[in-house]
Amino acid sequence: MEPMRLLVLGGTGFVGGATVAEAVRRGWSVTVFNRGVSGSTPEGVHRLRGDRTAPGGLAALADGEWDVVVDTWDGAPRAAGAAARALHGRVGQYVYVSSGSVYAEPVQPGSAEDAPVVDADPDATDGDYPQLKAGAERAVRQVYGDAALIARAGLILGPGEDIGRLPWWLERVARSGEVLAPGPADLPLQYVDARDLAGWLLDRGADRLGGTFNVVSRTGHTTMGELLDACIAAAGADARLRWVDPEPILAAGVVPWNDLPIWIPLGHEYRWLQERDVSRAYAAGLTCRPVAETVADTWRWLRQVGTVPPRAGRPQRAKVGLDPARESALLAGLAPA
Repeated sequence: MEPMRLLVLGGTGFVGGATVAEAVRRGWSVTVFNRGVSGSTPEGVHRLRGDRTAPGGLAALADGEWDVVVDTWDGAPRAAGAAARALHGRVGQYVYVSSGSVYAEPVQPGSAEDAPVVDADPDATDGDYPQLKAGAERAVRQVYGDAALIARAGLILGPGEDIGRLPWWLERVARSGEVLAPGPADLPLQYVDARDLAGWLLDRGADRLGGTFNVVSRTGHTTMGELLDACIAAAGADARLRWVDPEPILAAGVVPWNDLPIWIPLGHEYRWLQERDVSRAYAAGLTCRPVAETVADTWRWLRQVGTVPPRAGRPQRAKVGLDPARESALLAGLAPA
């Protein structure tokens, strides 16, 4: 039997890199298409060079056929549509990795894939992140209709994370001492390991499954306490978690998700980011590994690379995490839970 043929548009960033690595592990024939200016690919991966935003930039995709195409693009929707059209008729399944950020606020916790999405133009050349992702979804559907597989990921963690949320916590506990731990310890979390996301994309792409799915773990796959305990265990740190209730943390101006990564307390306006309905993805075979494995593997990777790498070919996001001096000041002024 001939190996499955995979084309990844991108392929050197976080999710794209995990998808390439998983396909190589499976023995698939893998091609990546990107500008070739950053990142690397495993041995045996065929690399096509091109800039999808430039005139004639898709020329390298003029020939070839693939069983599955995975696109992680988060730029102009017009460029997403151009790539989809360029490959039409030569792919078995087109998979677009989108984001839960496409949902129009306010979003109710527990919402499923039929929740309203932000208004977005599939032919746009700019916009904010939700508009870009929503516009790209529409651009892909204009070409492939409901046969396209749209994977709306949530919080993505694991080795290779280029935003630095879990790495920040690992590096923080590795410094030891008293750590500001945002309560409650049993706060349910919802995320997906990039490797589990990649495996699901490849499985369902090979099945030619179409439709839109929230691809992220069930709420409560782990808790804030379990996550931070796993960080301490992985880093072998002599850190002491000081749990503090959400109210005084918020009153002190701390921003959930950014200042204290991953954490969004119950009742917060963005709590829905940790409480989306994922029944469709689980019915379609999504499985999520234990948090201890994700954390330990991320720490091992972080020790190898030394620092969180820049986001491949994309604008850098604002740095996450509390400054040490600010954390110390907060610990001095906040009562424990």
